[in-house]
Amino acid sequence: MGSIGVDDSDWLPLMGRATVEDHGDIALPCHSLAGRLRKSPNDIAEQICLLVKDDLDPIADISSISGFVNISAKPQWLLKSISDLLSDPRLGVELEKSLTFAIDYSAPNVAKEMHVGHLRSTVIGDSIVRMLEFKGHRAIKENHVGDWGTPFGMLIEHLLDLGEDQAATDLGVGDLDSFYKQARAKFVSDDEFADRSRSRVVLLQGGDSETLRLWRVLVDESMRYFNEVYSMLGVLLTDEDIRGESSYRDLLPEVVERLNEAGILEESEGADVVFPGGWVNREGEPLPMIIRKADGGYNYSTSDLACIIDRVERIGCDGFLYVVGTPQKQHFEMVFQVAIQAGFMNENHQAIHVNFGSVLDTDGKVLKSREGEVIKLHDLLDEAIRRAENAINEKNPDLVGEERKKVARTVGIGAVKYADLSTERTKDYVFDWERMLSFEGNTAPYLQYAYARICSIFRKWGGDRESLRESFDTLLEDETRMLTAEELSLSRRLVEFPSILDDTISTFSPHKLCKHLHSVASSFASFYENCSILKEEDQSLSSRRLALCDLTARELQLGLGILGIDVPERM
Repeated sequence: MGSIGVDDSDWLPLMGRATVEDHGDIALPCHSLAGRLRKSPNDIAEQICLLVKDDLDPIADISSISGFVNISAKPQWLLKSISDLLSDPRLGVELEKSLTFAIDYSAPNVAKEMHVGHLRSTVIGDSIVRMLEFKGHRAIKENHVGDWGTPFGMLIEHLLDLGEDQAATDLGVGDLDSFYKQARAKFVSDDEFADRSRSRVVLLQGGDSETLRLWRVLVDESMRYFNEVYSMLGVLLTDEDIRGESSYRDLLPEVVERLNEAGILEESEGADVVFPGGWVNREGEPLPMIIRKADGGYNYSTSDLACIIDRVERIGCDGFLYVVGTPQKQHFEMVFQVAIQAGFMNENHQAIHVNFGSVLDTDGKVLKSREGEVIKLHDLLDEAIRRAENAINEKNPDLVGEERKKVARTVGIGAVKYADLSTERTKDYVFDWERMLSFEGNTAPYLQYAYARICSIFRKWGGDRESLRESFDTLLEDETRMLTAEELSLSRRLVEFPSILDDTISTFSPHKLCKHLHSVASSFASFYENCSILKEEDQSLSSRRLALCDLTARELQLGLGILGIDVPERM
């Protein structure tokens, strides 16, 4: 494009999917170039078409319409691309040079139950881990649980008051919130208990062996509960991924020492602070990041800086991703800046806050139970499975017994996860049972049903699906059997998978992959309604369409699997 006076940096960002599918697959609007080139958009579009027509001719047709350059993939190129995908277990997705990433996500608090607020961090983080691993990277899962600090003094003292056996029973039924609330109520109302709790915190931080043993009881019971929720969600987190705040306690004094050696630690009102620069408080004064409070206690920022030291020097990370809500944006910006200033990491490290919005009720407020309490994640998942079983019973009464229960679990959990992942993560979204469990629209049940429908086709066919992939090349030689509009549309969607997945990973935006998978399922629905498959008398044509079915099912299964969502073969 340099020959017409336009740099690549000016026109490449303008390229995108054509908004009118009949006009092409890709479109380049030329209107913003008109002022610079002093030509009409139509003239620019026509000039571009003449310049690139010969280069594109083997793979695509190009045309100019109303100031747009429209590019349409040729059917034979599409079929060749389909053939390449059919023979590739990775469906065209290439491995990248392996890097090591630490992904910090989920992060519940010990002795508290996971609630709906933990849903987004957990499922978004899990999908990012799966994507990175699929691209060949080393993904270190780090569940930065809250297991340290002042609350643990009161929790340990409450455990002692109850007796270990009774406390284990109370915690064993999974009602962690009740245990915490009882301890908190005593801390507020009973001065003697509050004093004991504060003394216990000193013992805990000092490494007293008996106190650490009691702390371990609380941690172990909480982990057992967390793992139950993680199992329901089908995420990859295990006990080995737990990195509590306590894991970094020995590094906290070193953070202070290194910041002091770097010459950026200052004293302010008795506290040790760093002024990263670029942030001010309400009075317009420089905003400090507190490292050590006046009472000698450490702050969250200190712990996060210790994490960076650990992840760079112990693990050897190339990057770290923090899947944490948007309100923490400023906190992470300041932490990253201080870490660079202090030399804990350098500009080559990728430090990214993968931020996300809130889960809202239909009234636009943060989702809560009827009693006004935050909804427990375990209860929400149970409800999803129950509702999914009711929906499946209506749609397919032939599914009974254990099979129905298994499918209900797959559909219910998938619906909850997909509703979250299909929303642009930086935005809030409304939690709507009816919409997320619908068999229509951009939902997990809609995609899962498309997969199950294809499985049904192959059960009826009874042939060898592998043979379809091996013999597809022979169909490319016969140009007399033209692709129908529905075959063309489905093929166009299918060949986009590698580029869509790469874009999804590079931006850590699962909703892009969700949008693509929905477009595949929608195109398949039209293809299924309008194209004869098993009843097609022309065996070559039937084989071609079965191959498209095969690739569609594999793409849906792989794409949903990368999102952490299973697919049932019957629904």
